[in-house]
Amino acid sequence: MTQEFSRTEMLIGSEGIQRLKNSHIAVFGVGGVGSHCIDALARGGVGTLSLIDHDQISLTNINRQSVAFHSTVGKMKTKVMKAIIQDINPSCQVYTWQAFLLPDNTVSLMEEIIHTASRRPDYIIDAIDTVAAKLSLAEYAFQTGIPLIASMGTGNKLHPEQFEITDITKTSVCPLCRVMRRELKKRGISSLKVLYSREPPITPIPGTEEGEKRSIPGSISFVPPVAGLLIAGEVIRELAMG
Repeated sequence: MTQEFSRTEMLIGSEGIQRLKNSHIAVFGVGGVGSHCIDALARGGVGTLSLIDHDQISLTNINRQSVAFHSTVGKMKTKVMKAIIQDINPSCQVYTWQAFLLPDNTVSLMEEIIHTASRRPDYIIDAIDTVAAKLSLAEYAFQTGIPLIASMGTGNKLHPEQFEITDITKTSVCPLCRVMRRELKKRGISSLKVLYSREPPITPIPGTEEGEKRSIPGSISFVPPVAGLLIAGEVIRELAMG
């Protein structure tokens, strides 16, 4: 019978479809990487998605985020993403948290996610920006044995073909990877699956965003989405193939 995932079933079989339907994935960050990753997970037939992001959609998100339109500016990213998922796959269970992940709330937030979904995630996807939060999530996954893939920096890049999925110990060039390697070693964590770019970061032309005091990276429409799709592909293959 023809249905949403008929073409997917031709590649991974009915058992793969069922494994994805039975899977629970927690995605931290609904931005340029996370939103496109979530979109692909929903279109891939994942049955339960927990989405965590504290932010509202802004005008400057429109150049790269699947949730960002002029009509959605000012709305919560998680709420807009949930509506998109429900239009793609109405049977997908979607839970949302408007929360900023911090080292001191990681465990309690994960416990809440597990309680709400009535099960542990089968996979955690880190699509967040702050080093402290990324390290905290890596520590949690290491201690609990939940598979995790973390996105490294996608800003100040123009060549998505230079993305690679590998272990953090095998990375080079990326400044964020360098910091993560050092900090993970301090915590006794020797391995972490990451998506990173071999492209040296571009020095951005100074921006003109009003009220912005901190340094922000440049971004473009085709780089963060590719990262999100590559991560979704990695997770879907692992879960579908068993």
